[in-house]
Amino acid sequence: MNSGPYQIEYGASALADLDDLPARERAQILRKIERLERGLHGNIKPLHNAEAAFRLRMGDYRILFDVEDNVIVVRKIGNRKDVYD
Repeated sequence: MNSGPYQIEYGASALADLDDLPARERAQILRKIERLERGLHGNIKPLHNAEAAFRLRMGDYRILFDVEDNVIVVRKIGNRKDVYD
């Protein structure tokens, strides 16, 4: 896996998830995702048997994403209690 820089892309599901978030949380999550452009830093864990390869934690929210070469594809964003459903 590369150390950056990365390009960020959003899947349709992730964009819909962002639209559903309160403005404050949306802004915080977008800042957190932007930081990934400089490298995979933060509370990141690999996922097994999930629709994405990794998850980034931000409080009660989880950002599920894949890494394809130098592109981070954000798949899903949501509260930890239901983002994995």
